[in-house]
Amino acid sequence: MAGNEWINGYLEAILSTGASTIDEVKAAPATLREGGHFNPTKYFVEEVVTGVDESDLHRTWIKVVATRNTRERSSRLENMCWRIWHLARKKKQLEWEENQRLADRRWEREQGRRDATEDMSEDLSEGEKGDGLGESLQCETPRKRFQRQISALEEWSDDKKEKKLYIVLISLHGLVRGENMELGRDSDTGGQIKYVVELARALAKMPGVYRVDLFTRQISSADIDWSYGEPTEMLTAGSDDDNMDAGESSGAYIIRIPFGPRDKYLRKELLWPYVQEFVDGALAHILNMSKVLGEQVGGGQPVWPYVIHGHYADAGDSAALLSGALNVPMVLTGHSLGRNKLEQLIKQGRQSKEDINSTYKMMRRIEAEELSLDAAELVITSTKQEIEEQWGLYDGFDVKLEKVLRARARRNVNCHGRFMPRMAVIPPGMDFSSVVTQEDASEVDGELTQLTGDGSSPKALPAIWSEVMRFFTNPHKPMILALSRPDPKKNITTLLKAFGECRPLKELANLTLIMGNRDDIDEMSSGNASVLITVLKLIDKYDLYGQVAYPKHHKQADVPEIYRLAAKTKGVFINPALVEPFGLTLIEAAAHGLPMVATKNGGPVDINRALNNGLLVDPHDQQAIADALLKLLSEKNLWHECRKNGWKNIHLFSWPEHCRTYLTRVAACRMRHPMWQTDTPGDDVADVQDMSLRLSIDGDKSSLNESLDISSASGGHEMQDQVKRVLSKIKKPDSAQNHDAKNKPLDNVSGKYPLLRRRRRLIVIALDCYDNKGAPEKNMIHVMQKIIKAVQLDPQNARVSGFALSTAMPMQETIEFLTSANIQVNEFDAIVCSSGSEVYYPGTHAEDGKLLPDPDYAAHIAYRWGCEGLKKTIWKLMNTVEGEDNSKTSPVEEDLKSSNAHCISYKIKDLNKAKKVDDLRQKLRMRGLRCHPMYCRGSTRLQVVPLLASRAQALRYLFVRWRLNVANMYVFLGETGDTDYEEMISGTHKTIIMKGVVSKGSEEVLRSPGSYHRDDVVPDESPLVTNISEITEDKIANALKQISKAGGM
Repeated sequence: MAGNEWINGYLEAILSTGASTIDEVKAAPATLREGGHFNPTKYFVEEVVTGVDESDLHRTWIKVVATRNTRERSSRLENMCWRIWHLARKKKQLEWEENQRLADRRWEREQGRRDATEDMSEDLSEGEKGDGLGESLQCETPRKRFQRQISALEEWSDDKKEKKLYIVLISLHGLVRGENMELGRDSDTGGQIKYVVELARALAKMPGVYRVDLFTRQISSADIDWSYGEPTEMLTAGSDDDNMDAGESSGAYIIRIPFGPRDKYLRKELLWPYVQEFVDGALAHILNMSKVLGEQVGGGQPVWPYVIHGHYADAGDSAALLSGALNVPMVLTGHSLGRNKLEQLIKQGRQSKEDINSTYKMMRRIEAEELSLDAAELVITSTKQEIEEQWGLYDGFDVKLEKVLRARARRNVNCHGRFMPRMAVIPPGMDFSSVVTQEDASEVDGELTQLTGDGSSPKALPAIWSEVMRFFTNPHKPMILALSRPDPKKNITTLLKAFGECRPLKELANLTLIMGNRDDIDEMSSGNASVLITVLKLIDKYDLYGQVAYPKHHKQADVPEIYRLAAKTKGVFINPALVEPFGLTLIEAAAHGLPMVATKNGGPVDINRALNNGLLVDPHDQQAIADALLKLLSEKNLWHECRKNGWKNIHLFSWPEHCRTYLTRVAACRMRHPMWQTDTPGDDVADVQDMSLRLSIDGDKSSLNESLDISSASGGHEMQDQVKRVLSKIKKPDSAQNHDAKNKPLDNVSGKYPLLRRRRRLIVIALDCYDNKGAPEKNMIHVMQKIIKAVQLDPQNARVSGFALSTAMPMQETIEFLTSANIQVNEFDAIVCSSGSEVYYPGTHAEDGKLLPDPDYAAHIAYRWGCEGLKKTIWKLMNTVEGEDNSKTSPVEEDLKSSNAHCISYKIKDLNKAKKVDDLRQKLRMRGLRCHPMYCRGSTRLQVVPLLASRAQALRYLFVRWRLNVANMYVFLGETGDTDYEEMISGTHKTIIMKGVVSKGSEEVLRSPGSYHRDDVVPDESPLVTNISEITEDKIANALKQISKAGGM
């Protein structure tokens, strides 16, 4: 480093390649190419910024200034040095800010843990105190702990054959198909795709599993193969044991749901605004399939999904909504986690947090993962390290608090509404059907002899063998095999240094580096290109020509053959990654008879504990890597022992073993599915009579549509004739009863079932029109009347259309508001009130003239609802500022009038002191409380409802309960609204946004700075959303007519 010559060399190299992009380095993602090519300027700048000492760079700048002459090159060098110095200082600033953020987060988490413990401390038993936050299990190895946990569960076995389970898997992004998978085509089509397809196949063959559906996105684009546009693809038939009586719907299938632009393939970061559209499409398929399976194996009763399993953040978000709509258990596999990636990117210092969020939609991804934790019963991980070091970063999971809650639940002690999902380590399964038992040494020698040209055997050998062996002077030497991307994290350069500097190792073995596929280094991403360039330089430095192979291309089908070649030479597989989340290649290598040397950081620890087939090393210790390789290769007995252990224990990672453990864990979850206290209606005569009576009265509506009634509209006589025909088929009441029925007020008309189930369209009015005190504005009535009139301008659709009101007001206040305008509540088929915490059906569920909420919906949303614990915690959080109690000047007061069993309501006295929704939700999650907080009624109220409750989810409930497809719902909104407003826009329903109707919403208190943005939730353009500027009956009717062409009926 003397004289800073290496810095000067880099600076000269930057000048030679062009310094114009220096300032762009901080705004460009590390993996992107400039114009499709490797950008040397960025490489050299990154090397200086990440490796330089600030004082060294400053000295270089001083030297340049002191020796500057009139030449332009010197002035450019001075300027460039200053700019790079600025980048280095910026990197340090970002690191400081991130460390400060992490410190604040640790304090907040510890505070949340203390609050949760204090709230639960009053009923701690003496035995439970041993399971406190400081609990540690002594003298218990991970293997013993795993065995203890599994032994407490009933293992899934062949006696489950009589079960006929329906399992739903979700993997949204990438290109998913069963055959000829295009793995590596892009960053979204990788190992996760292969995993979920193989999981679906393997689960379908397990005893007791009847059908597995793997949901993904349907794409009909000229840029990709037509197969990705097929709505259904069969992966495998049903369980081998059930083939005799398997139904036509059994087996595993890929189900492709259209959502987002139909003709475009979108990377995963661009799919977020369309998640709710997927949820509605998937819900429609599941409801249809549950009915079909019910007819086949359910004795006429619907067969609901046994579990809904989301893979990655986008599918986890979808699974949480589907699980809530269907009230079935949810399982999550993260695969790759947003918080972990965010920390890595910030540490690199190349981008600010804002730039990272813009490129990767990171905050939206993290919120989806948090929501998944809220809803999940079980989270499946590949390693224990993933639980502690990755999921431990999330608000919704705390290892210590989870242990306390689990202990309390085991003893049936009250948890005060607090929940943590269970974490289970289940290594990915593998298909070992292609693994062939290794041949004897004589045949091995013969094959290698043929390959080197000295033999005459006609036996055909794999082409990849020739591609690898051509690099070697002596191909008979044992092979050290490394297989990974040329990523800095994979630590290939340290491996190469260890090999190059260990003379005994060089004399004993060859080294094969399989580093992906490449055509031209200049076309590779900057990170990969820099690793490969370093590899080539090290080979030259240590003169390793003839001893190191680095082929440019290989196919996925070649990988087993590469393992087989290494095993034939009695070689070793090595994974020297700095951190390896799991290490699937280690299992593949073991299956082919290769002992392993692997990093001690991450998943390989668990793999080696199970297989006992190799050695673990510190990836930073070059000498330790060389010693481990030399030991395994030189000690033949150890090599053979590791090889045999690998083969003996490899079944632990087979798909049947994975699925058996998977089903055992899922069976231990709290099983739930839709259960109705009232039976599902049929088409009996009494039911038709209820409907006909309602229809006859509906013909005289006068309050909402004033002088306009159905009989006066064109086609109205046809409707009356239809009613008469229905009435003629049933027993007619006497004339006196008929006269009473006509004069009977709608409030007293009661049917057994809501007329909603007979509707083909539902017009949902969800206008959040409130004054500055939170009272409903009179203008809302006028808009309602215009909407009703507009619907009845089309008599054909008016006959099959119903109306629903969706509001944040409680039911009593809603009735008073409607009554003040002479509107009878029975004008609506359904009323969703108190921000989605209650659903009413006017005309049904009445007692002594008082409407009652739907009891099935109340049971449906009760999951993870801890009312009393929430009340206490929210009051404390809203009245605590910087650790001090400010309850005397509280910004909120409880609103008992607006509260109910599933809604906690507060009046806002000082909005400036109130916490934003995302901030409040974060603090509640840290305390183990799962709910849906929102501000409403022009930011004059804070209402907290159950996790599974919302106005948007209530519409899906109506679909599940009464089979009124969400796609046939038309939702009227203002330009703004309550903080759940964005959830009401997206989906397969049609949205009509009425401009100028709602003057003040609550969106200002929805998100804090640095959170995700509205366009991460709501699509910029959608054929399912339209706007109305002029609020007239004709304009509304025309908007309904135009948007109905987008789908639905």
